[in-house]
Amino acid sequence: MKHVARKRFGQHFLSDAYVLGSIVDLIDPQPGQALVEIGPGLGALTWPLLQRCQTLTVVELDRDLAARLRKHGSGLTVIEADVLTVDFGALAQRLGQPLRLVGNLPYNISTPILFHLLQSAAQVLDQHFMLQREVAQRMAAAPGSKDYGRLSVMLQWRYRIDSVLDVPPQAFDPPPKVDSAIVRMRPLPLAAAPPKLLSELVTVAFSQRRKLLRHSLGRWLQQRGFGGDFDLQRRAEEVPVAQYVDLAEQVDKAA
Repeated sequence: MKHVARKRFGQHFLSDAYVLGSIVDLIDPQPGQALVEIGPGLGALTWPLLQRCQTLTVVELDRDLAARLRKHGSGLTVIEADVLTVDFGALAQRLGQPLRLVGNLPYNISTPILFHLLQSAAQVLDQHFMLQREVAQRMAAAPGSKDYGRLSVMLQWRYRIDSVLDVPPQAFDPPPKVDSAIVRMRPLPLAAAPPKLLSELVTVAFSQRRKLLRHSLGRWLQQRGFGGDFDLQRRAEEVPVAQYVDLAEQVDKAA
């Protein structure tokens, strides 16, 4: 029985053989690695990955698709769950090594998924995700550009981000209304900035991105009694990632 894509799950299934082959080559899975696929769907990427790496864990929310995947048997472990509830750090411990995460992320919740995965970045070797190209551009945006924002800062703090393959709508069934891209994310060494403090600081900074930082971040720093040297006569998008991280470290030390 043909599975009908469910809009509430943001399902768009990859169906272009050339694109699928290119993605698998970019991932280059090896036997023995702890490969985890998020949102396997109908298994278009799952089966070629499994063929190369021999064992694969998949996270699938749709119970009908999860049931289909379980019928495959050998080498495939199915976690039927909402990806936002999965503890990937614990999964890495269970598998005994850092994870290699892959997947065609549901576009309607891709940003929450990326923020959720930040918590487990230390237990990840790399990530290869299919995303809306607009999201990919925001992830990799440089300071001063219109795409540079909270997502850019928080992800570039923890990952080296590279857009490695553009994917047209025609590669999917049903075709999405947007262009897509494969993004490679490689974790960076963790800076000393406390994650929760950095997240709060960056959120405040971009809360009024059209105004100078003295109107938003300046007040936040003042409430904390921080008197350090930081140029607040800029807009949030003008501040490089490293300066946000350094400020969070200073605020933490001064507390």
